[in-house]
Amino acid sequence: MNRRALLGAAPLLAWAQSGKPGTPPMAEEIEAFGLKWQVISAADWRVEPDALHLVTARPQQANPRRPIQFALAQTEPLGQFTLEVEVRRAAPKGSLILVYAWQKDGYFNYVHLSDDAASQVEVHNGVFHCFGGDRVRISPLEGPGALPTADWHAVRMQYDAATGMVEAWVDGRTSPSLKAVDLSLGAGRIGLGSFFNTASFRHFRLRRG
Repeated sequence: MNRRALLGAAPLLAWAQSGKPGTPPMAEEIEAFGLKWQVISAADWRVEPDALHLVTARPQQANPRRPIQFALAQTEPLGQFTLEVEVRRAAPKGSLILVYAWQKDGYFNYVHLSDDAASQVEVHNGVFHCFGGDRVRISPLEGPGALPTADWHAVRMQYDAATGMVEAWVDGRTSPSLKAVDLSLGAGRIGLGSFFNTASFRHFRLRRG
């Protein structure tokens, strides 16, 4: 292992030895889509021109049960934005997340996109809220699985911190499961990743306001 890899592994090792619950530190950085992103480990990601691939999953089963494997954009807190990106889940089954309103470790919301309908798996395909503990669903269960195939799908997400409203569309379609209101967090940072799987993102565009 080279010196750079050893230095990058040091924060992860210290966290693992501490025995503390929570998220491993986002101690490394990658660049994609014209932005810098904080990540747990740069080795978990592969960057290509106009594409970002999560190649290593880090499921967080408990203590607390919430996603930890996402790239966090190094931007100012965003109170109103439209995010557009093409996504591809793992095959044969998989899911991915779009993080928004991130404040600090454990305090953020995310849209979960899956092949499962929420009526079948309540912790899939919807909007979720993290406030220091396990994630909690904050959107209704009505709606189909957003990613029925492992092909590329066009996603648009809009958020307005003033109203707390978030809504996502996949291939131009939305559903009650992809809409929610939360006023507890407000403006925050955004992220791309997955709770349990690998995933790919390309043609990312962010429009503020």
